Amino acid sequence: MTSAIPAVDTAGVNALLERGRTLATPVLRAAVNRLAPPMDTVAAYHFGWIDAEGRPAHGDGGKAVRPALALLSAEAAGAAPEIGIPGAVAVELVHNFSLLHDDLMDGDEQRRHRDTVWKVYGPEQAILVGDALFALANEILLELGTVEAGRATRRLTTATRKLIDGQAQDISYEHRERVTVEECLEMEGNKTGALLACAVSIGAVLGGADDRTADTLEAYGYHLGLAFQAVDDLLGIWGDPEATGKQTWSDLRQRKKSLPVVAALAAGGPASERLAEILAADAKLSESQSADFDEEEFASRAALIEEAGGREWTSQEARRQHATAIEALDGVDMPAQVRAQLTALADFVVVRKR
Repeated sequence: MTSAIPAVDTAGVNALLERGRTLATPVLRAAVNRLAPPMDTVAAYHFGWIDAEGRPAHGDGGKAVRPALALLSAEAAGAAPEIGIPGAVAVELVHNFSLLHDDLMDGDEQRRHRDTVWKVYGPEQAILVGDALFALANEILLELGTVEAGRATRRLTTATRKLIDGQAQDISYEHRERVTVEECLEMEGNKTGALLACAVSIGAVLGGADDRTADTLEAYGYHLGLAFQAVDDLLGIWGDPEATGKQTWSDLRQRKKSLPVVAALAAGGPASERLAEILAADAKLSESQSADFDEEEFASRAALIEEAGGREWTSQEARRQHATAIEALDGVDMPAQVRAQLTALADFVVVRKR
């Protein structure tokens, strides 16, 4: 059992996130402007810069955790934060490539309180624009023309491959009656941990850090990603739709084998056994039949998961992964202020409400 997470320095974290947005967004916009029409418009909509009619908008572009980490990564290596900007933009492009494809594969109609790209522009544009963002991410780095840029690109492409591995695992698990906790953690480490790990090392690599330093920073990012995903899994079942921008019980609707579900099934006991029976019966239903479930049905399942201990176990797992991430920072000699800021961001991830 880990100790309680300290109170988050909200003002300090918001300043870090805002710095990431301020420094990365102009470069991100310039990259998106390279895309051929209508992909440039579709991408601009996805990032919240325009509405569905093409009018300027100030939509929610996400929390910008990854750009903030990339800039801090450069500072951890003793470089100026600006050195990390290409890495911040590249990681953000890959992250949004994955969101465009995930929304389509998962059938999600809402992201950040707006219709998703595939819902507005069609599946074809969601696929094409996602592919284009991934290509842009590599362009942004390789155009630097340095040895460090080549090293950073290798780390980004490896992280992207792991991210795709994780998405493939996630989809396959939806069609299995049982998934072990270890399998679930491996999937989430690939799907979420790998890119966060890259974000918190890529700036350091661009700043000239050696592989040992970059690998140690990646360990922090990997475990932070697992904490991040554990919280996301909790929000995917019990999150407030007003805060998450998704439907109630969204992960249950998609039959996701997320950590709360897997932990509940592994716990044993009456609630666990009843949940297993329900999910086994679900596996025999068609998509149209399961679409007929009402709110009461999903609420009942969520209650079984909680009764079996899945909610509490996942909350504690988020704290365990948070503690492991913080411990990894001891392996890097960095300015005290940068260490404090990385710690504050980790605290924010575990206690965030959205």
